[in-house]
Amino acid sequence: MDRFQAIQVFVKVAELGGFAAAARSLAMSPPAVTRSIAMLEDRLGTRLFVRTTRSVRLTESGERFLQDSRRILLELEEAEEAAVGSHAAPRGELRITAPVLFGRMFVTPILGSFLNTYPEVTARTVFVDRVVNLMDEGLDIAIRIGNLPDSSLIAARVGSVRQVMFASPDYLQKHGIPERPEDITNHRLIQSVAIDGSGDWPFLENGKPMSVRVEPRLRMNTNDAVIEMVRRGWGVSRLLSYQIAADEAAGQLQRVLTEFELPPLPIHVVHQEGRLVSAKVRAFVDYMVERLRADAALN
Repeated sequence: MDRFQAIQVFVKVAELGGFAAAARSLAMSPPAVTRSIAMLEDRLGTRLFVRTTRSVRLTESGERFLQDSRRILLELEEAEEAAVGSHAAPRGELRITAPVLFGRMFVTPILGSFLNTYPEVTARTVFVDRVVNLMDEGLDIAIRIGNLPDSSLIAARVGSVRQVMFASPDYLQKHGIPERPEDITNHRLIQSVAIDGSGDWPFLENGKPMSVRVEPRLRMNTNDAVIEMVRRGWGVSRLLSYQIAADEAAGQLQRVLTEFELPPLPIHVVHQEGRLVSAKVRAFVDYMVERLRADAALN
């Protein structure tokens, strides 16, 4: 087995967390996968995995080697793209990450249309409410909501959203509409720990920052669940404007304290900077940027 194939086997074992799963994915026999990893460890002179009867996990050396291996395979893929020409049709697996609700509401329909347009492309999504390192996770493209730190990532701004306070019309009719930020302490608050677990909720008054110390009666780990509880008239919460846009338009949810909202948060489509950008990444970024910029919920 050549060195590149051994690296591919190693990455697959690391990503799937097991030799048998990697063997099935690669259409290899489990003994062949085991031999490949053993030969790679012999060549490197270090253990890459700690194996038990229940799990397979990377050693510290394995973690470092995984990052380098992903970079090597990415550069090999870029070289192959270059060999067939810069205008080659998109093909291969596209790996995308986005926040959970954003992924469902915006990325999913765009991705489906893109796959229909380019039949040689496959895709894998990682929708999670945390910032994912593209290199560490072996991903191509990410949606980032918020100000970007300095990095080597290439970014295209596609819109912006706000943090908004909201409740159901029924709740507000029964309990009253808060007129100032400190009024929320008299309401039943629902907090999304998927976005922020802080006990201080920030606001802006006449251009100056302020905050209110809150003690939510309910903390929930998914934004879908928060929206459902607020929709049912249980209390008041805070999320991003795009997450409640459809319910707000339908009259099921109502914003409050709009004059105290923080400045908008930018939305970017980002991907890794490389000597060459593969045709699939270039095509999907262009495809998604055009459609997100045209979406009224984000602009």
